[in-house]
Order: sequence, then C-alpha cells, then structure tokens
Amino acid sequence: MRTSLQRLTQLALLVSAAGSLFPLIYLRQNFELTLLDTLGITLAELSECYAILGVTFTLSYLPSGLLADRVQARGLIAFSLALTAILGSLLLTEPSLTTLRLLFLGWGISSGLTFWSALIKAVSLLAEPHEQGRYFGILDGGRGLVEAVLATLAVLLFARLLNASFEESEAMKWVIGFYLVNIVIHIPLTLLFVDAKSEQHAAATTPRAMLTDIVSVLSNGRVWFCALSILVCYQVFWTTYSFSAYLQEAFSASALAAASLTVMKLWTRPLGATAAGFFGDHFGRYRTLAVFLISASLAVAFLALLPQGSSQWPVLIAIFTIGLTTYGLRGLYWSTLDDCGISNSSKGLAIGVISMIAYTPDIYLPLINSALLEAYPGRTGYAIYFLGIAAIGLVSGGVLIAKSVPSRVAEAKSTAAH
Repeated sequence: MRTSLQRLTQLALLVSAAGSLFPLIYLRQNFELTLLDTLGITLAELSECYAILGVTFTLSYLPSGLLADRVQARGLIAFSLALTAILGSLLLTEPSLTTLRLLFLGWGISSGLTFWSALIKAVSLLAEPHEQGRYFGILDGGRGLVEAVLATLAVLLFARLLNASFEESEAMKWVIGFYLVNIVIHIPLTLLFVDAKSEQHAAATTPRAMLTDIVSVLSNGRVWFCALSILVCYQVFWTTYSFSAYLQEAFSASALAAASLTVMKLWTRPLGATAAGFFGDHFGRYRTLAVFLISASLAVAFLALLPQGSSQWPVLIAIFTIGLTTYGLRGLYWSTLDDCGISNSSKGLAIGVISMIAYTPDIYLPLINSALLEAYPGRTGYAIYFLGIAAIGLVSGGVLIAKSVPSRVAEAKSTAAH
C-alpha cells in the first residue's frame, strides 16, 4: 500500500510527462497564424489536419482503454513521448500537406492510442474515492503549470528572435525545436521514475470476456451521462484554440500580443483546475461542474459580443475568466468517472468509451469553425462560432444542476465511508 507522499510523487511524474506532450500538438493555440505562414498552408488545411487528429483520437480511444487495462503505464507513456517527438521533428522540414496529414494521424496514435487512457487510469487508481476531484484537479492544474511555463519561455524566445531580425517563420522553427527538446528530456525521466508496479487488476483476455466487458460498460447509463457531460464542457474549452486568431482579426492585435494574451490564459490553469477539483470534492462534482460550465459559457458569449475597438481591460477580464472556468471544467470532469460504478479491471475500457464520445468535438468543431469563417469571414464568423457553443453550454449547465442533487447525496455517502 503506497503512502500519500508516494502517491503524490507518482502524480507529479505523470503531470510532468503529460504537460510535455500536448503543447507541440496544439501549437495553434498560441501561434496559429504564424504556424500557417511557416507551414505554407491555409486555415482550412490546418483545420483538416486537426480533424484527422480528432478522427484518429476517436478511433483510438476504445483500443486505448483495452491497452491501459493490460500494459503498464510507464511503457505506454514513454513510447508516446518518443513517437510524438519523432513526428514533431518533421515540422522543421517544411513538410508537404500530405506529410502533414500523416503527421497528425501519427500524433493521434501517439497521444490517443498509447497515452490517454493509460494516463487517466493511472491517476484514477492513485486517488482514493474521496480524493478523485483533487487528484484530477492537480493533474490538469499541474499540466497547466508545466504548459504555461513552456509557453511563456516559447513566447520569450519568439520575441527575442524577432528582435534579432529573424523572420517569423524562422523564429517559429526555433519554438518548435524548443518543444521537441522538452519532450525528449521526459522520455528517460518516465522510464526511470514512473512506478512500474502501479496497481494492476486482472483484465479479461479472451475475446468473449472482452466483449462481455464492453457490453457491460456500454449498457451503463452513468457512463453515457459522464461522457456527454465531458463533451459539452470540452466544446466550451475548444473555443480557446481560436483566441489567438480571433484577437488578431477582431481587435487588430499583433501576433506577439495575441500569443502573450493566450499565454496569460494558460497561467489560469493551475489555479482554475486545482480549485475546481477541491471544490468538487467538497460541494459535489456535478454541482461544481454546472457552476463552472455556466460561468465559462457566459464569459465566451461576453467576449464574442465585445464591440470592435474595445479597450484592453474587458478583453483581458474575459480571457482571464474563460481561462479559470474552462480549465476548472477540465480539472474536474474526469473525477465523475468514480460515479459510474466501474470495476478497476474495466476502468481503462470505460475511459476509452467515454473518451470516444466526449472528444468528438476534435472531429467536428475544426470543420464547423473553418466553414463558418469561410461563409462569414473575420469577426462575424468567430462570433457565431463562440455564441453557438456558449448557448449549448448554458442549456447543459442547467441539466447538470438537475443532476447534482442525487449525485451530491451519493458523494456524501462515499465521503462518509472514508
């Protein structure tokens, strides 16, 4: 039996590995227009690449869960880091559009098939039932801290190179190299220090037994509610990937200013995610999720409705609020897995099923975003995109409030037992 210190140490190692993997894949969050110029592609083509990533994620999640139930997390995570770095190095070679499509397909495998369910299951098993909220809050908040530090260093590097008369595309390649080095450093750290003796639970190995487990998970109504709850929260978070370009289009911000504002938002992640996790354990997970979802949706709508030429303070307040609330959602929503009544031997499978449903916005939102911007160029397209997602979030928040009453009773019983 591991002590609390040992469990928190393991959590810190998982946070560090996770925080190093995704920033390279989602470079568009802080450098979208510069990335388009560097790669020589259009927004529609980049959106297509992210749609390929999303489809690969969706197809990978179920087998990812099966892998997580059968293979130790250390090996899966180290392999994921290595493959992500190898593929990412292709960005430095001015790849063709076909190569980019294959690259994003590979990233879908490295961060979806071999990484995601292994990470979530490892954290879920580390935490006691009454600690699920705070552990997942620390996971996302810690990842946010790592990513915010890396993004800040990347923007500083980008700015320094621009001041040294580098072209934006050349400076972007140095930023990519910086992220690659960070990923590579974490490969030996993962192999050396992530505990290979994490809790293992016998998982079904025969096809018939595996099919029985799959049917059992799919017939669990709480699994579906958990998946749909994460989906609507994730949709609201997806709006943040467009903030860099939106700030440049709607408020005439420079590439450096837009990147700086979105990096500022990253610094809200440690606070928002960690706080939401602790609030969820104390006040109820679904109740807290509802409050954060409604708040995030209102803030996104506020940003979309700000008139052109607004002063910087309303923009800053909106982005800061969106950062706190959307990262709060991310820090809390996976803790609702504990309410699904899934055995540890099938937990990876449940994570795969939930992820397959919950992360479908990775497929359709890039395409919707691109189509809206083609039909309504500039600020109008972004406003329609943001307001539509915000409206769905507000309605869903009301549903979560209704769910929170019986859920709170169940969580209180679980807490009392511990």
